[in-house]
Amino acid sequence: MSKCGRIAMSSRDIKCVGVLGAGLMGSEVALDLACYGYRVLLKDISLDRLHAAEVKIKSDFKLIKMMKKERQIPTIDEILQHILFTDSYDNFDEADVLVENVTEDWDVKHGVYLDLRERCKADALYAANTSCISITKIAAVMPQPERVIGMHFMNPVPLKDLVEVIRGYHTSDETVARSEAFLRSIGKKAVVVSDAPGFVSNRLSHLFMNEAAFLVQEQVATPKQIDLIFKRGYGHKMGPCETADLIGIDTVVRSLDILYESFHDPKFRSCPLLRKMADAGLLGKKSRKGFYEYDIAGTVQ
Repeated sequence: MSKCGRIAMSSRDIKCVGVLGAGLMGSEVALDLACYGYRVLLKDISLDRLHAAEVKIKSDFKLIKMMKKERQIPTIDEILQHILFTDSYDNFDEADVLVENVTEDWDVKHGVYLDLRERCKADALYAANTSCISITKIAAVMPQPERVIGMHFMNPVPLKDLVEVIRGYHTSDETVARSEAFLRSIGKKAVVVSDAPGFVSNRLSHLFMNEAAFLVQEQVATPKQIDLIFKRGYGHKMGPCETADLIGIDTVVRSLDILYESFHDPKFRSCPLLRKMADAGLLGKKSRKGFYEYDIAGTVQ
């Protein structure tokens, strides 16, 4: 696994992107960036997770080739040459943009940003791909809070052309413009919203997922029935139970806890079933069992 040779230039001459966290979201972001020729530093503290990310990238690439036939996409070997899988901060002083995707735990995120502020160049742009944690709170850790912005990518990243961009209290107009240009360079449309816990997408989607869990808990309907109503009745591509399994039940619970702590509104109280599933290790696709059971390829059994 080596650094890439070919480099794509954005309107702000962004050449290298550091991606923090090699889980579901981080691996998809890395793949999408590499498809557009960016040099990617994909970092995680776990070598096992980095290996799993490489396996996932190879698997996801096949789906992209099938779904994006109109696009000129490099080969998987070329894409992997663009990505450096690493468990260290070596070379992060070369990153023009940092996309942070670590777990929704403030103590963990806080530590990551303290590390980044010591290792990255002064003019780097910090993009927090967080579900619910305030961008303003993250920016307060950094010496130049105006360079911090939220970039909430949607799943699956390579197939979604919209990114929810969150402007923190200190985020500058220049950072917003630079972020929009960067996202355009990878075929994404930015929708810029103001900072609030959960922003727009997760504040809405987590209510759907939580209420769906209550319906399952109360035996009103099965996960399959609930998802069918959303897909066939409302025209959604995925139902709330499928979405929770994709995101990870543990992540959904942590995000609901953040929303509850932020607003002290009982509507964000996590359904006991979700918390029980998280405690039991029924985390969705990543554990191969959640609301549904999955085979090794991630297909519902």
